[in-house]
Amino acid sequence: MKNKQGILLVALSMLFVTTIQAQRGSYNIKNGFGIGGGISTFNIKTDNFITTKGQGYVATLSAIVDIPHRWYTVSYGMQISENTLEISGRMTDDVAGNEQIEYKLTAAQLGFLFHGKIIGNHLTIDAGPQLQFNGDLDFKNSQQEGYYINGYDDLPASDITEMSKFNINGSFGATAGFGPLRVRAQYIYGFLNMFEKLNQNLSQNTNFNGNPETIMFTAIFTF
Repeated sequence: MKNKQGILLVALSMLFVTTIQAQRGSYNIKNGFGIGGGISTFNIKTDNFITTKGQGYVATLSAIVDIPHRWYTVSYGMQISENTLEISGRMTDDVAGNEQIEYKLTAAQLGFLFHGKIIGNHLTIDAGPQLQFNGDLDFKNSQQEGYYINGYDDLPASDITEMSKFNINGSFGATAGFGPLRVRAQYIYGFLNMFEKLNQNLSQNTNFNGNPETIMFTAIFTF
């Protein structure tokens, strides 16, 4: 709950972003505001667990700075997402099985993007860094809290839920649209180890390592 309150606080702080217009030299610098939402696909790239990517949703807020005579536009903003993930497990520690343990993860990303203009502002190629704050893994089904993770003799599913809270992401994608409506596709990869907390907390003789990767498809209304 505390993690979700922290993410909500970040979201509320973004509401102070306003739409303005300024004149600098001979360029008309147009600042805008965007709000949108969409769907996401999430996975953790790891050799420690057998994972299956899951679906989720995302909400976005952004501020856009457009210099018409330059080949690029820049934007900064925030994305809030709730994603799902499945990890292979079993009901008891001494009986073989292959049950999909369903987890969910809430995260917020603060990012800065460069938008290279391919066809004016109608089609751009986007890239930039992000800072991510996320909570721990939560069970979608509380009845699976007593399950065990496959690939280990005695590793409860509840023991792998604590995640590192911060990550540094790279984002790459494209945006297309006309008028105030834009659609965007993004691939987001986390460079830091999301499972670092497991190395600190678990007695397993294993080096846990996992990098989050997300694909997002969003519709953005700009004004």
